[in-house]
Amino acid sequence: MTVAEAINEEAFYDEVITDLASGKLTLPTLPEVAMEVRNIVNDPNASAADMANIIVTDTALSAKLIKVANSPLFRGQKEIESVQMAVARLGVNLIRNLVTSLMMKQLFNAKSPILAKKMRELWEFNTQIAAISHVLGSTCPTVKSDEAMLAGLIHNIGALPVLMRADEHPELLEDLELLDRLVNRLSSPIGKKILETWLFPQSLIDVAAEYGDFTRNKHPEADMVDVVQVALLQSYMGTDHPYGQIDWDTVPALAKLGFTSEVEEIEMEGCTEKIEAAQAVLNSL
Repeated sequence: MTVAEAINEEAFYDEVITDLASGKLTLPTLPEVAMEVRNIVNDPNASAADMANIIVTDTALSAKLIKVANSPLFRGQKEIESVQMAVARLGVNLIRNLVTSLMMKQLFNAKSPILAKKMRELWEFNTQIAAISHVLGSTCPTVKSDEAMLAGLIHNIGALPVLMRADEHPELLEDLELLDRLVNRLSSPIGKKILETWLFPQSLIDVAAEYGDFTRNKHPEADMVDVVQVALLQSYMGTDHPYGQIDWDTVPALAKLGFTSEVEEIEMEGCTEKIEAAQAVLNSL
């Protein structure tokens, strides 16, 4: 790294952290429908019908939800033909996380061709982490698989404001390695702030804040952060990425989910098709 790069990196980092602390950093806004759906789950006086009535106001979301409900990932014996049927079949908690997941993709957009490409790559990567997390969550009694899928999608949500701010610094768009370093450094503190602003549960806030700390060992049982970390290790295995060079003996999350450092890969027998099905659903949105 040259001296100029070091100065630019630290100056940009300090600028973003300062603006985050002062409230000047523009954070992504959760789509209104997704926010309303999440609020309903927390309202003891709201019903499944109330949730369905909000969802049907968004035609595109309604179509996507019905499509997902009929996918191999969630479908039952009877085809779901309406939002009301989907809510009744899947339940309000699962619908809440599905709707949030379905609305997330629209946040991964940019006008700049370079940033648009980075956003697409980020979304595609996150769908992979979400799919693996979904399957891992289904095998873990202390984690809900639908929330694990959402956790995989939003684990690095803090990258979005960094990428958007980079549009104001052309030199960063000419040095994608430097930009990636900044995204890695800033993603967690910004992601934590975003999910707090969105009033997400602490389990998901912790994912954004702590997914990069592979020595983390807060609880004796596996939690959402552990699931996402194992998904990340699986995804980066055998690559030159720093996560691909981590000594698995130092990662408590692996043992909590029943994996040992001796295996050459994270073996999830019979789960390959489930992972592919989950990722196919997310990539089809």
